[in-house]
Amino acid sequence: MRFHALVGILPHEREVPQPLEVDLTVWLGAAVTGREPAAPVVDYRELYDRVARVIGQGPLLHLEDVAAAIADAALDVHRVAEARVAVRKPHVALPGPLAYAEVVLHRTAR
Repeated sequence: MRFHALVGILPHEREVPQPLEVDLTVWLGAAVTGREPAAPVVDYRELYDRVARVIGQGPLLHLEDVAAAIADAALDVHRVAEARVAVRKPHVALPGPLAYAEVVLHRTAR
């Protein structure tokens, strides 16, 4: 998923939106009801909407906080038992070459 967000701790990062990329992988657990479909399913539109809400809350400070909030939001979706979140910021102001800064987080439901 790709968004433009106010993310970072530098003054310009709090004023000018910049690209932010999110990869979200979820693992599904057993259904709460006794009726199992042939294959477990999740509505990926709901996951996208939850990620967009987290990103839209900006300004965001740290990629770690963004990844944690996305993981929590994904784990609140019915039947999601695990979530892996990668958050990338392609435009990072450093004195040398860098493709992106990335934080990866893997959580399981409590």
